[in-house]
Amino acid sequence: MTTAYSSTVDTPIGPFTTVVNDHDVVLASGWTADLGDLLPQVQPSLRPTEVEAKAELGHITRAVRDYHAGELLVIDDIEVLQRSGEFREHAWHVLRTVPAGKPVTYRQYAELAGRPAAVRAAAGACAYNAATLFVPCHRVLRTDGSIGGFRWGAEIKQWLLVHEGAAL
Repeated sequence: MTTAYSSTVDTPIGPFTTVVNDHDVVLASGWTADLGDLLPQVQPSLRPTEVEAKAELGHITRAVRDYHAGELLVIDDIEVLQRSGEFREHAWHVLRTVPAGKPVTYRQYAELAGRPAAVRAAAGACAYNAATLFVPCHRVLRTDGSIGGFRWGAEIKQWLLVHEGAAL
């Protein structure tokens, strides 16, 4: 049996929940108060069998609050653990290097990940990203530059991009 810990905090765009393992590494996160929205995204070998709710998760909860308050870089050093295929894991790592306020298109994201023709695979990395915010898939736009989809809704993606100073 593996136990993880979760905390939900209020943000300007709704509740945000983070799930961490016993080493304070993020397994899942997103703008929801429902663990049922988060846990299915965690790769089965990492998925906890039990989740204990906590009021705070220390530096991780502080980073979530501080990010939403305007300190955009605080999420960069939060450790994340996700598992998938080689390309997707690499693509998630690359996504963490896309700076706030400088979104890229799926085509550019595929190029950054070293596979320019893998636009659909790059989009898949965003779609299967369990650690939203800390792995900032909201910083990827459609190839035509439009906002595109987002698991937590287009309005939240729009808010995040504007919050980060992106010129849309």
